[in-house]
Amino acid sequence: MNTHELHVIFGTGPVGIWTMRKLVELGKSVRMVNRSGKADMPSGVEVVKADAYDLASVRAAVRGAVAVYQCAQPEYHEWVEKFPPLQANILEAAAGEGANLILCENLYMYGDPDGKPITEDMPYNAHTRKGKVRQAMTETAFAAHRAGKLRVTAGRASDFFGPYDMVQGEQLYIPALTGKPANLLGNPEMPHSFTYVRDFGSALAILGTRDEALGQAWIVPTAPPTTQNQIKKRVEAELGHPVKAQVGTRFILSVLGLFNKPAKEIIEMLYEFEKPFVVDSSRFERTFGMKPTPTADAIRETVAWFRQHHAQPQA
Repeated sequence: MNTHELHVIFGTGPVGIWTMRKLVELGKSVRMVNRSGKADMPSGVEVVKADAYDLASVRAAVRGAVAVYQCAQPEYHEWVEKFPPLQANILEAAAGEGANLILCENLYMYGDPDGKPITEDMPYNAHTRKGKVRQAMTETAFAAHRAGKLRVTAGRASDFFGPYDMVQGEQLYIPALTGKPANLLGNPEMPHSFTYVRDFGSALAILGTRDEALGQAWIVPTAPPTTQNQIKKRVEAELGHPVKAQVGTRFILSVLGLFNKPAKEIIEMLYEFEKPFVVDSSRFERTFGMKPTPTADAIRETVAWFRQHHAQPQA
């Protein structure tokens, strides 16, 4: 592939941003797509407006692309109704342009692994609403690949964290910086694989520029499992002061869910935090020669970013 080809990324959230940064590093031309057409991006990176639910709008956004990255998603509580048509339009537009499609995915389609390490060969066994949506969408995309409609690959990550990610930011890093209680889930002593979002984006860029990636899904480089309490202790070490924490159990989330839709949606996914939830990214690491960022380094970089962008004086 030449260095001037156009790569189009749907979504200007943390995964889209880090995918863009890696592609720019590789010398690619990048176009970012979101609903507003506005985002703070490096010089030379194009930002365009598109309605992902309007196929004509999506087709215009991908014009000239050799690769399309699907990093967009609706609000968490709107997945069932809105996620499939959003991704279907991006798939259709990429196929019409003759572009490769690179999917940003999580691990919901595997269902509850019951403590077993998740690998790419594990059969799908979705049992939650959002898991069934993920499974159906990835099955549709790879069926299109097998039918010759377009070429597809997918990068799959566990729960991610890092600079620009406001989900973990609002649960842990911003409260820790501002003297408020951090929010943990399930059993904070359970081993859990967390993917550093910079690694996720770099991995997607690799998948979008390597033909051997096509036709299959890949679990992106992810550091060995840790626990939520161990992460909190690392954050405390970086900040130099204790961090209070409160734990979201099923009961607490069910009460919060009465008036908070995102909290309600977390309940069906709590199996990830109530027993070991571990991924094996060794296939990607062997194939593409990329290792995950060590957890200590990732947390140090994340704390530094949130300290710079979102810290407020402690009371």
